[in-house]
Amino acid sequence: MMHDEKLEALVLGSIMTTREAINEVRSLLKPEMFYVKFHQEVYSAITEIDGRGERPDMMAVLMEMNKHGNMDAFRLSQITGNLSFDVYQHAAVVFDLYKRRSLLEFSMRLQSDAKDMTQDVVDLVQTATETLNSFYEGKVDDVSTLNDAIQGVQKQMSINASSSGGLTGTATGFKDFDRRSGGLQKSDLIIIAGESSQGKTSLAMSIALNCALNNSKLAIYSMEMKKEQIAARMMSIQSGVPANEILYSSLNAQQFDMIDRGVGSLYNRSVYFDDRSTSSIDTILNSIRSLKMKYDIEGAIIDYLQILNVNMKGTSKEQQMGDVARRLKNIAKELDIWVIALSQLSRDKDNPIPTVARLRDSGQINEAADITMLVYRPEYYGKTYPEPFFKASTQGTAMIDIGKGRNIGIFKFLCGFQKETTRFYDLDDVPEYRDPDSPF
Repeated sequence: MMHDEKLEALVLGSIMTTREAINEVRSLLKPEMFYVKFHQEVYSAITEIDGRGERPDMMAVLMEMNKHGNMDAFRLSQITGNLSFDVYQHAAVVFDLYKRRSLLEFSMRLQSDAKDMTQDVVDLVQTATETLNSFYEGKVDDVSTLNDAIQGVQKQMSINASSSGGLTGTATGFKDFDRRSGGLQKSDLIIIAGESSQGKTSLAMSIALNCALNNSKLAIYSMEMKKEQIAARMMSIQSGVPANEILYSSLNAQQFDMIDRGVGSLYNRSVYFDDRSTSSIDTILNSIRSLKMKYDIEGAIIDYLQILNVNMKGTSKEQQMGDVARRLKNIAKELDIWVIALSQLSRDKDNPIPTVARLRDSGQINEAADITMLVYRPEYYGKTYPEPFFKASTQGTAMIDIGKGRNIGIFKFLCGFQKETTRFYDLDDVPEYRDPDSPF
């Protein structure tokens, strides 16, 4: 038999009831690959919904099909009663059966054409060869050779050597980092880590703002702040008025004027929030895929790992954090975007200088990351900088330590930090440290 109606229903039911299922089969299946006409219509509705970046559950599919006059709720509900935990395997069988039916149809047509003496045999052979080669064309295109990879590297080299001098990635606004890394690179997972009150969220928001002002598209997910609080931070950075005063105080005329002048640069920037999708790693990943489809975002920021809800019962916190980090790395690679995720560092009262070994709950976070950025403000602890910045002033400054830099190496640099607006910014000159007890 060249078709399996129950298997088709199993695939469709899994897609409509399991969040991740459509991501596993999207590149494999097309509506015409289903043998049953009703199944074709269901999958067409699913692809329409998915193409809008929405979730194709049963109600969404029913409403989509109703637009085309196909309202069969009972039959659709029967399909959703089917569920598979290995949907790709079953979708591959649907794909294979479709190809077999197509091959049979082709062979019958070829047999008929071969009997037609008016057709040139050379043309018949050429048509047959082209048809056979196209059977798995979609799957072959996903496979690349070393030559393809080398050409990609050479293209990147040409961009780097161009006279424009532009970055190959998204500019962060920190020249020391951008010069070494070329900016935030697609497919990279960047971890920003620090102890509490060191400003890891503020650094991420400063980077997000710099990216947005450079016309980059990004999404922000925060488990601690609402979109209004994030927007207030950005408005604070641009205006100089503290975010807590913007949100909770009665502002004077001068402050209103400062905010009006600062907020103008923020309008129509491509920064997206999805407050419904901040409860778990699964909903965040689905939302990222949705925003990539809808708005072609270049990156996403997640604040922060340790308070994400992870559905992995019976596993340790370390295993959970490692799994989350790997999934974030995978989606960065899958969607060709950069992902920034924030992580806590375990406290060390004796030596607060951050290290990657202190990533809370999991060293696997650092393993999955392409870049790990450690934030340190010694002013908070009443300490001085370590070498090579021992002579630098700690007042209003911070050290960013690239503790891991796949392809870019490890290095440190200093930047400015404005406590009132929680703004991290580039320094033209690093101020020297002055001993408060010195008479000079």
